[in-house]
Amino acid sequence: MKTLLNLIWLIFSGLWMALGYLLAGLVCCVLIITIPWGLACFRIASYALWPFGRTVVQRREAGAASGAGNVIWLIFAGIWLTIGHLTLGVALCVSIIGIPFGLAHFKMIPISLMPLGREIVPTGAQAAYPHYRW
Repeated sequence: MKTLLNLIWLIFSGLWMALGYLLAGLVCCVLIITIPWGLACFRIASYALWPFGRTVVQRREAGAASGAGNVIWLIFAGIWLTIGHLTLGVALCVSIIGIPFGLAHFKMIPISLMPLGREIVPTGAQAAYPHYRW
């Protein structure tokens, strides 16, 4: 079922979102100081391509630098990405068929708000990360 949902997601929403995140990652990697955000954009792009069966966990070893980077990201990009995911999520949840895809947009809100210090893992691998906060 996850594969079918991922394929439908890829055609209607995931490919366009991933291309947007890839473009943002390339722009961020042009400047040396914004490379961490560019790498985060590449991680989010892979998550946007295939979100079903994967989840985001917080890395405990991420330090103050990722917290400061998240604040900068939140101001310049996080708010706008979150508004986009929220709008698309609500629009997709209007129909019964679109509910899983709307929920996938809602699932992407935490990583679009604060991508640094997060890791994308398979859903079944959550038990391997007991020290993560859910």
